[in-house]
Amino acid sequence: MDQTRRKVILVTDGDEYALKTIEYVAKEFGGRCISQSQGNPTTLSGSEIVKLILQTPYDPVFVMFDDSGYLGEGAGERALKYVATHAQIDVLGIIAVASKTHQTEWTKVDVNIDREGNLTEFGVDKSGIAEHDIGRLNGDTVYCLDELNIPIIVGIGDIGKMARKDDIQRGAPITTKAVELILERSGYNRGKPKEQDSNLS
Repeated sequence: MDQTRRKVILVTDGDEYALKTIEYVAKEFGGRCISQSQGNPTTLSGSEIVKLILQTPYDPVFVMFDDSGYLGEGAGERALKYVATHAQIDVLGIIAVASKTHQTEWTKVDVNIDREGNLTEFGVDKSGIAEHDIGRLNGDTVYCLDELNIPIIVGIGDIGKMARKDDIQRGAPITTKAVELILERSGYNRGKPKEQDSNLS
């Protein structure tokens, strides 16, 4: 069995907007999105997701996790922890997605991107607007992130939305910038391809 560690980016959102956006961005970077990881909440187990990751032909591999507002460690976070700590998985970074609930879970983040594409030390809300908390973000599926040894965690608003500022018709600029930061910080220098095979899925 091939023991090469796969390069993976984790995303703490799994609704249909997130799926369409992550599929789009994955193509832009020559990677793959595990479309079956989409779900609100996550239904696949960590081991099932790892099997799918190992079957993909190209890195980086994008995987979505969602607890659908479940307080504490839900199925999405259990799967995320399993994937993030697996011996054959090398997590390049995590895109932590804000939720509308402020009284629930939060995580430390290295940098946030507001809906205008600006880097900020302040956390952002679901709409991508900067809040008052420095270095933290409120979200549904972020309970366990502080326990993991991840090179970089980037906080953003609701993927594919943010008052249409992250719409794929506009090139999903906020999510794209988050991925660029992760690839740069992790030292994964494959870069954005000049041309892309339209048959990637």
